[in-house]
Amino acid sequence: MPIEDKNKPLVSVVVPCYNQAKYLVEALDSVLAQSYNNWECIIIDDGSTDNSKNIAERYCAKDKRFKYIHQPNQGVSAARNNAIKASSGIYILPLDGDDKIAPHYLEQAINMFQKSPDVKLVYGKARLFGKRSGDWNIPPYSFKEMMIENLIYCSAVYRREDFNKTSGYSEEMKAGFEDWDFWLSFLDENDKVYCLPEVQFYYRVNASSRNPVTDEAVQRELRKKIFEHHKDKYLKYFSLSDIMSDSIFSQKKLEGIYNSRSYRVGRLLSSPVRYLRRLF
Repeated sequence: MPIEDKNKPLVSVVVPCYNQAKYLVEALDSVLAQSYNNWECIIIDDGSTDNSKNIAERYCAKDKRFKYIHQPNQGVSAARNNAIKASSGIYILPLDGDDKIAPHYLEQAINMFQKSPDVKLVYGKARLFGKRSGDWNIPPYSFKEMMIENLIYCSAVYRREDFNKTSGYSEEMKAGFEDWDFWLSFLDENDKVYCLPEVQFYYRVNASSRNPVTDEAVQRELRKKIFEHHKDKYLKYFSLSDIMSDSIFSQKKLEGIYNSRSYRVGRLLSSPVRYLRRLF
């Protein structure tokens, strides 16, 4: 087992899983393979009915840096929140139980935080694997564009003290977009976000991958919740008269959104005003 370097800040990797036993080994192996050794990995089982518990306990027996928590099924937001509450790290990295990270992700992220203390969040390039493969071409970050579409996947690295200033991941967002909603709580327009130039995150595309419900009415309700949670920020960037105007845009439905490879991060194939107008 690698020797922990206590001179480096502790990173807490939080891994919520719900019936993802057949993928969990790959996720945990990607944590075990990190070149940065001072981490803990909190596996939080959200009421799984498969053998996720057995796999998690096997890793706990193998390496003391793994910890296992079981909770009744409450959803991924509650799982992340509870795992972070139980964590001890200065930095947090959420990782879903069917995804994985590159071996140098933690090392490069912590190096960036230490080199640039004013950076609030670090993530990297991403790649798809599983039933679909290839680069995940997420547009460059800007806060205003983040109001329209989620530009950061759930597995970004941030400081625990900054998490403590938020109310955590919204447990209202059970059908999806909880990471997008959280980033809008976590970030403000002047915050610095850094994207590492290499692939650091691998998102599994699978029939069982966790995706928001594809019913348009459900999607509209999720977007309304995001708008209500962050109304002051939205109205700072977009005028209410533009949002409400019937003359600017037609009623044409958003095309291709439900099959988009960017769907999990909430990308909207529409203009800012059309998106906001659909919230009313």
